[in-house]
Amino acid sequence: MDQPVNSPAVKDIMDEAGARSVSVVAPPRTDVGTLTLHWVTALAFLVSLFTGVRIAADALHAPVSKWLSPILPQGEIWSWHFLAGLTLFFCASAYVIYLTRSGLSARNSLKKTRVLTLPAPAKMKWGAVNVALHWFLYALVAFLTGTGAILYIGYGGWWAYLHSTAAFIGLGYIFAHVLSHYLHGGWWQVFRVFRPQRLIRTRAVRPKPLLIALGVGALFAVLVAGLDWVTRDTLVIARVREGPKLESLLEDPVWARARPVFIHTQQGANLGGTGESLVEVRAVHDGEKVYFAFRWEDPTRSLRRIPLIKREDGWYPLDQNTGRQDAVDFYEDKIAVIFSDNPSLGGSGATALGPHPLPPDKPSPLNERGFHFTTDGSYISMWQWKASRGGLLGWVDNQFIGPPYEPTKDEASYDARYQGGYWNAPGRSSYSYNYKFIRKDHQGPATILRLPKDWKAQVAALGKFDLDPNSSDDENGRWYMFEQESEPYTPEADAKIPVGTVLPGVIISGEYEGERGVIRGAAKWKDGHWTLITARKLKSGGKYDKDFVPGHDLYMWVAVFDHTQTRHTVHSRAVRVTTQE
Repeated sequence: MDQPVNSPAVKDIMDEAGARSVSVVAPPRTDVGTLTLHWVTALAFLVSLFTGVRIAADALHAPVSKWLSPILPQGEIWSWHFLAGLTLFFCASAYVIYLTRSGLSARNSLKKTRVLTLPAPAKMKWGAVNVALHWFLYALVAFLTGTGAILYIGYGGWWAYLHSTAAFIGLGYIFAHVLSHYLHGGWWQVFRVFRPQRLIRTRAVRPKPLLIALGVGALFAVLVAGLDWVTRDTLVIARVREGPKLESLLEDPVWARARPVFIHTQQGANLGGTGESLVEVRAVHDGEKVYFAFRWEDPTRSLRRIPLIKREDGWYPLDQNTGRQDAVDFYEDKIAVIFSDNPSLGGSGATALGPHPLPPDKPSPLNERGFHFTTDGSYISMWQWKASRGGLLGWVDNQFIGPPYEPTKDEASYDARYQGGYWNAPGRSSYSYNYKFIRKDHQGPATILRLPKDWKAQVAALGKFDLDPNSSDDENGRWYMFEQESEPYTPEADAKIPVGTVLPGVIISGEYEGERGVIRGAAKWKDGHWTLITARKLKSGGKYDKDFVPGHDLYMWVAVFDHTQTRHTVHSRAVRVTTQE
């Protein structure tokens, strides 16, 4: 049987909140300490949520996040996201200390939620709902913190899904929180967070509650940041008497003496549907050259970098996202490695997300995902191994990330791809593309540039393949065409090639030269893994390169591409790189 309003149980709860009866006479206020922590928490919570949703919107399939894209922040998002998360941890720690020292622990007592089961006035019930929502928020922040930490150390998959789902629940909580306060006491109850008052002094109040709470919260945050810093992996480039032979791959005995680091990368495209790849890295030097060994998970050997298929009305790229510069089906496998003097989050602070991360005087990214560039005038060295663009011929492309460069006329008119601050070191590459640039809004066939002199021989060189983008390419096949075995396009030569023929989209015309060609490599795919061995001088002398010298640590990130153009895996924590004498 329901208890009457004047029952002992209800009276006990009403007595606990007796001091609040003054709200009938005067609009409610909130003590300064609670307001301070409330607004810092609210700001950090909003920054964390909206930067997190921006990161989520970058996924290939994210309908809700992409719908919110116009109101989401853009630019260097990763650092803000993690700093906001650390600030939430600081606020949570400080709030616990503050409630204890200010004598306000009973404010959020779960006993108050008993009113929800009793026939009490609506105002009291909504007060109990507010308490329940407070505890729900504590649990939600704890869950976001835990799953965020798991993502931060490199694990993705379901953890990314759970973290993202919790973030959207957090957005819904904001509306529920405001509505429950309004229903509890009207607009004055909502606006009390703008009406500070001194903390009411009672015997339960201890000295300097807010100051000590802030100090303890800051200490905890510093300890967490410090723990993260001292537990990061360090790759030691050990000195050896003789460098390894590249073609021996990891079978060279030198590598058995090199201590590896293992880097969990995640949130990439493909990779068997997991989006994850574990990368093993080793490094040695012989006093003249530095050698790196990379071994990473990739379920398929993918070499088809935007091949072309002949149809009745012309040649078409097999990948539907070619014009958007966002191929995710027919592309080559790659790995990118960057070295920086700066250990900042987001790949040394050089990752800017969003469809318009630069001022209007610069072109926008064609894939609407963002750009890589630096904002402090510095340069980050990038090595990129590209399976079909010289990678299996012994080359690693030497590139860099720097300040946004001035676009060319074609880039400004979107007749070429603008890349922000990501570009090539001076010199010549070994490859070109077998079609003219395809605009984002292009309709119809592509303009093919060269045809094989012997189309049957060229098709045979591809090896056995099918048109399933997730299939593995023939071990002996090659998906590039040498310039000398091709000729410029003519309608007469085209007429001899039957409809349905598939040709490579890459032309190999020579070797890498200049600063762009200072890195050599040997690679092989086997049993669901790529292995790559690289060699470069310790001091290359290039303007955009980083030297590997004792006493100067560098910071490294790796990114795996499984037959995708830009949707590579990521990891947040930099690996420290130390060179031994």
